[in-house]
This record gives sequence, structure tokens and C-alpha cells, in this order.
Amino acid sequence: MEKKQGFFSSLRHDLVRGLSPGRSRAKSPSMMGLFRRGHVTNSEVFVGRSGSLNGEALAPLIEGPDPEGSETGELKRVGSGIGNWVKGRLARAPSMTSSMAYKQRSDLRLLLGVMGAPLAPVSVCSGDPLPHLSIKDTPIESSSAQYIVQQYTAACGGQKLQSSIKNAYAMGKLKMVASEFETASRVVKYKHGAKAAESGGFVLWQMNPDMWYVELAVGGSKVHAGCNGELVWRHTPWFGAHAAKGPARPLRRALQGLDPRTTASMFVDAKCIGEKNINGEDCFILKQCADPQTLKARSEGPAEIIRHVLFGFFSQKTGLLIHMEDSHLTRIQTNGGDAVYWETTINSFLDDYRSVDGIMIAHSGRSVVTLFRFGEVAMSHTKTRMEEAWTIEEVAFNVPGLSNDCFIPPADLRSGSVSETSDLPQSERGKAGRRAKVAALEKPPHEGNRGNFIWKTEI
Repeated sequence: MEKKQGFFSSLRHDLVRGLSPGRSRAKSPSMMGLFRRGHVTNSEVFVGRSGSLNGEALAPLIEGPDPEGSETGELKRVGSGIGNWVKGRLARAPSMTSSMAYKQRSDLRLLLGVMGAPLAPVSVCSGDPLPHLSIKDTPIESSSAQYIVQQYTAACGGQKLQSSIKNAYAMGKLKMVASEFETASRVVKYKHGAKAAESGGFVLWQMNPDMWYVELAVGGSKVHAGCNGELVWRHTPWFGAHAAKGPARPLRRALQGLDPRTTASMFVDAKCIGEKNINGEDCFILKQCADPQTLKARSEGPAEIIRHVLFGFFSQKTGLLIHMEDSHLTRIQTNGGDAVYWETTINSFLDDYRSVDGIMIAHSGRSVVTLFRFGEVAMSHTKTRMEEAWTIEEVAFNVPGLSNDCFIPPADLRSGSVSETSDLPQSERGKAGRRAKVAALEKPPHEGNRGNFIWKTEI
């Protein structure tokens, strides 16, 4: 216990001086850097925590990659000697051909764009208490779902204990990889998938009411996103800072066993549609759909969000959420051509639930993402499969010094928003007549039909 106490003392000191997730974007290397440094002293404030800050350090942050610049990007130092360590690692790395570099860059962008910071389908208010269970004049599907959500809340520590949490912090490590590419004629499985996985880590801050900030660094690139309760924004190396269309919604990563209160609010209006066995465990299935008004607000130009459905699988034995699946279908109507459909499906499996000050938190998990493109010509579909595995290293509640100022959007936030389809591979960019924010996807030269992608961004 003694060796972990200085972290929060150092954190409180920095926050009181004005360092915050919002301000650190401009004045400090990163929030991850804040958690990699610090000396051990005694903490005077009780803070719930899990895991350890010791062990293998997270990979240093590298800004980029710049699509038109160097392949490694510009190093961002996060501590003494780390920059030299990165240079040494790069010097020992085998040289890559241009086609290999293109594939690595495009795969990384696709991974971060789709899996980095996806949002939940609907907007919720986690501060609202759960409704009283009632079966009178209530469809059985809805009343069953309310009962299952109340059981989940009780299994995670109870509503009273969760209501005492004003803010939370989590830090974890993860690996991402694009594992498979499929066309109508063949399936290409990437060799050495485990060795080709991109490693990194993330830091997540949350605060009532419904504010959050996440910073994720993988494979030398960084994505960070946040919400001040009213506006959701995201910053990527390829688009800069931009606002998300539609109402403010929770971060999906927080629903993956890190925020039971928001998860319960997400499913409180869901419907119970049946049962299913997940990895040998019987589960109830709750279904939550985005309403037409929300879908319309998220659509833009030729890109129309047709549906976004979230399924939660709650264990009948423990009451905990052990599996989550959401399906997101987008229709893109090209000028004078047939419509193209993109379906994004994310399956997440939550494991290793452990109590942190009485609240059950999933400390590991994995996600399988499928991007399915179809619709324009028969037998011309493509399917890309990506995978992510993560572990949670540290969890803390009621961190002192955190305030609303920590979740202020960046000053350079664009006034316009970027469509949700901007991170999808788009080979129809010339026909779609879309604005400059949408990225296009082309096959690299000399690679045939092997599924190696080059991203190009319209300026």
C-alpha cells in the first residue's frame, strides 16, 4: 500500500495548480504522461483504487503518423530518457518497404478510427435514479428488462454506493490488430497476426453529470475524445479536433465493465428479447435501439444512419454484464449510382470482474469488430475483421481536484462536425461528392487484391 500512495498526492497537487485533462492537451505532453511520473509520499485523501502503477510502462506517445510526412511521426517526450529509448527501438526495428509502411499506416488508422473511441447508440442521464419496478400497464419485455437492470445494479454494488461516486479514473493497456480481409472470391488472413498487433494504452476520466475524457495511444498514434455533458468531440492526427454530430452520448469503452451506473441507465428503457448461452453461461438479452430522431441528427449529406442497436447479455448466475454487441448500419448514396451500405458490428466479452471499494469492475476483455460493405453490385462485398484485447491496470474513484474545467473542449475545435462515416474506408469518394473531411480508400500499387489499404484525405 505504501508504494502506491504518492500517485494521488502528486495528482492532487498538479490538479490544484490547474493541470487538467482539458488543459493538458495544450500545456503538457499528455494525461498518460502525468500517470507515468511521480514520487512516493503519503496521500491524505481516501481514493478507491485497483491494480498497480508499477510494472511495464506504457509506450511513449508519438504524434502522427502524418499521412504526408515521416512514417514514425514526431516524438513527444513524456519523461527523462524515454525519447532515447524510442529512438533505440526504432533503430533496431527492421526496415520497411513503402508498401509495408502504407499498410501499417492504413491499418492503424482504421483500427483507431473504428475501435478507438466509439459511442453508445443513445444519450442517457446517469444521474437519474432507476425507475421503480412496475408490472402494471407495462409490457412484459420492458418490466423484465427493468428487473434485470436492478439485479445488475445490485450485483455491481448497489445504487446507493454507486451514487456516492462523483468521478472516476481508469488506466489500461490494450492490443489491436486487423486479422482478416474477405471479398466475394476469397478470404485473406493476415499472417503473424499476434506479432503484428499494435500495443498501447488508455486513460479514462469520468465525472458527474455525464462528462468524460479518454486518451488512447496505440502504435505511435494518439486519439483523444471527450464530452462536457452537452458536446462530444474527438481529436485524431488526420482530422484534428472536431465535434460529433447528434446528441451527447456515453463512451462505449466505459460501458465495457468500467461504469456500472451509466450502463444501467443505458439499458433501463431496453426490452428483454430472450436468453442465450455465452461461453457456457446462461444470459438474459436486453435490446436498446437508437430512436429515429437521434439517427436523423447523426446523419449528414449522403451518409444516412439507418439503425444502431445495442444488445447486453447479463449473466443469470451473477447478474453481471458479460457480453455486449452493437450493430451500426450506414447507407451512403453516391451521385447517380447505387447506394453503398456499411455495417459495423462490435462484439465485446467482459472478464475478470473484481471489487474496487465494493463496486464490481471488469478488469479485462476483448472485442471483435467486423466492417461489412455491400449493396452496390452483386457479389462485390468486402468484410474486414479487427480484434482488440485489453486489461485494466488502475481504477480510482473520487479523485480530488477534478472539476468541470477538466472537460472543456479544445480551443481549436472546428465549428463544423465530421460525419461518422469519415473513418470508414471509402473507395467512392469521387462519386459521393462529399466534403473534404471524408477519407478515401484505395488499393496500393503493386499489391494486387491483397487488401492492403492506402488512406487519402481530401483537403
